[in-house]
Amino acid sequence: MGYFSILGAIPGFFLSSLFFMLLWGPISGKLGLPDIGYVDSMLITITLWIAVAPLAAVRKAKKK
Repeated sequence: MGYFSILGAIPGFFLSSLFFMLLWGPISGKLGLPDIGYVDSMLITITLWIAVAPLAAVRKAKKK
């Protein structure tokens, strides 16, 4: 089941990156930061996913 959940997460990754890029535009304008492209938003998204995944795994293990 783990392999198929990884395959299921792939579209979520690309959508998360797209939403991050789209939402960054209005936020960066108010903060005076530069806009980011899709590739940069993918790098930020994968970094956040790598940081959060161990926390989610620990929480899931504690529930069992």
